[in-house]
Amino acid sequence: MIRSLLFLVNMVALGIPSALLFIPWCRLTGNVLPLYKATRLMLSSSCRIAGVRLRPEGLERIPRDRACIFMSNHVSNLDPPALIALIPGRTSAFMKRSLMNLPILGTGFRQGEFIAVDRTGSRADAQRSVAEAQRVLGKGVHITTFVEGTRSPDGRMLPFKKGPFFLAMASGAPCIPVSIHGTETILRKGSKRIHPGEAHVVFHEAIDPAGYATREELMKAVRTAIASGLPERMRA
Repeated sequence: MIRSLLFLVNMVALGIPSALLFIPWCRLTGNVLPLYKATRLMLSSSCRIAGVRLRPEGLERIPRDRACIFMSNHVSNLDPPALIALIPGRTSAFMKRSLMNLPILGTGFRQGEFIAVDRTGSRADAQRSVAEAQRVLGKGVHITTFVEGTRSPDGRMLPFKKGPFFLAMASGAPCIPVSIHGTETILRKGSKRIHPGEAHVVFHEAIDPAGYATREELMKAVRTAIASGLPERMRA
């Protein structure tokens, strides 16, 4: 558990002063970038201190001239820190609404324009989330989403949720398929123990939603791309 404690201690040691300094700064100036950059530094350094080596591939494939939707598989609680630390520019993400109510953290999430999701299955709630995501994309901020909707219990790909693909078809934003592997053994689902290892994050070529007639065709293309960057055992 020493590595897990090192990760947590570094998060607290950097997170508290960053929050005390940059959350008020954002409130006063409307500029969230200092808070976001501090968060990226906190996440990347926490991974490094805990023995987690981030191994990105394909960063040069990401368009630099417009906001994108990053669509990743999900195998560990380390996936969000890894992605936020690596994605160039600023990214928002979908998040359970309950997390927005956390002291301090919730304020940071709201200032970062993270998108609250209600897991009610309601069409109206889903439409509100998609509309909010379109607004964020319109400001030039990326969206990051785990298209399976939950962590895989064994690393193998799960069925995809439809919401991210509604967003892609409605916004026309490029989809960046992302393959993550290695984190499933570094921090296993249901465990709090971090093991040293390499977190592989593969960014694939952008996929233009306009090239697909239906949401299902787009979903299939994204799934094929993500699977191509995973070990065979994870390509369910």
